[in-house]
Amino acid sequence: MSEKVPVRCPACRREHVYRVPAFPCVCGTPVAPALDVSAEPTQLTRRVWHESWVTVPCPTCSLRTQWPWPELGCPCGVVLRLPVLTPGATGAPSAGRPAFQPVTIRTPLDAVTAAALYLRWLGHQDVRRSDRRPPSGVGLAAPGLIAHVDPGPRVSSTREVECLWLTAMSESALGVHFSLAGYDPAAMELAERLVTPLFVLDRTGTPQAVNDAADAMAEG
Repeated sequence: MSEKVPVRCPACRREHVYRVPAFPCVCGTPVAPALDVSAEPTQLTRRVWHESWVTVPCPTCSLRTQWPWPELGCPCGVVLRLPVLTPGATGAPSAGRPAFQPVTIRTPLDAVTAAALYLRWLGHQDVRRSDRRPPSGVGLAAPGLIAHVDPGPRVSSTREVECLWLTAMSESALGVHFSLAGYDPAAMELAERLVTPLFVLDRTGTPQAVNDAADAMAEG
């Protein structure tokens, strides 16, 4: 059962009991941000997309994922943003793992193999071909995860990013995109808004994170 904490509205001084929502990590473990009960909530007067998320590490697999920042609506009309502890205080230390062993990319199949190996290295087991085919490239799937691999010579566009996000949302999964040629600026901007990890595959077969969501995933 998720944690319950007392919250007092700073505007009307009304007392509330807030249940911290838990979200499933890709490994299946319920993950919830740790609230800082010693600090006061603040009134949310302007919503900014990148400030609406908090990075929380999973206590089981240490994967760092972005979840909605805890908020509470008071009957007086004020929306409260609840203070959270720093991400490093909410999870277990990262387990040690061997260095990633890439495969040289010479063919499109090599790119798909490199992405699958990287996902397994990150801790995602049972990586397989997805039953759903993306608009370009190849789809991969694992429990709680959907990945699209674009091994073509053209940069990935907003169409690929949006399709991945919609597919992941329909499966209640994390969506991850790998591209051999990179991403156009609009695709990068959309992925930032959708908090979708983007990786570029270099010819050595080593995925490189190209946005904050991918950095958080790789650091996990």
